[in-house]
Amino acid sequence: MIFNIHNGSVTVGKSEMDYAAFGTGSRVAVLIPGLSDGLATVDGKALLLVKPYLRYLSRYTIFMFSRKDPLPAGTDIRQMAEDQAEAMRILDITRACVSGVSQGGMIAQHLAAEHPDLVEKLALTVTAPCVNDTIRGNIDRWKDFAMKGDHASLMRDTAEKSYSDHYLSRYRLFLPLLRFVGKPKDYSRFLVNAHAILGFDAREADSRIACPTLIISGDSDKTVGTEAGEELHRNIPGSELYTYKGLGHALYEEARDYNRRIFDFFSR
Repeated sequence: MIFNIHNGSVTVGKSEMDYAAFGTGSRVAVLIPGLSDGLATVDGKALLLVKPYLRYLSRYTIFMFSRKDPLPAGTDIRQMAEDQAEAMRILDITRACVSGVSQGGMIAQHLAAEHPDLVEKLALTVTAPCVNDTIRGNIDRWKDFAMKGDHASLMRDTAEKSYSDHYLSRYRLFLPLLRFVGKPKDYSRFLVNAHAILGFDAREADSRIACPTLIISGDSDKTVGTEAGEELHRNIPGSELYTYKGLGHALYEEARDYNRRIFDFFSR
């Protein structure tokens, strides 16, 4: 079967928003990635990104969006959600199942609250309703690495805070190689994304989310903290919470059933 797999971009304000798209299905899913998008956009990566979603491409047309590039200094999470809404309307995406991971989940919360007409269902993975002490400590440290241009420390520390102990025990010898992965020409876009997280608070917005919502967390999450999923669950009326045991922030890579769980929820 041949699927439509392509790269594209839309103009939002004075910037471009890159996206990767795949599938021919009648239903639409929108995926919003986390802070790593600040290091590199999805531009030109559709073929690299499609593999986890192959089984869903006959039922869904899937869009994975980056944030704007360039990303103006001072852009906050709420504005990122407004940019996302504008990009969807430009592409005639009038109704979608939305999945946001980490910072992408923060954006998705505001998108669902402020633009309920665009969001049919919502999946929020390893994210939080507001910045907390765990998040603040991590972001402050990663900003410091970025401002020093210390890519090796940035990548090593994010890996240590993201993957499970079991995963790290198997692949720790390869962590030094991460210094070669995703190094940008400069860190300005990463720093704008990181600074936006430090000012994030969607608790009031969460109370207005009316669409069916699935929250996925890991009980060993060292990036957003182990209580973030529970707090988000309490704040979003009628939401469901699923917690992976023994997994942390990178559960979306480690849990073999992760994408099936998301799309089963979307397809109910």
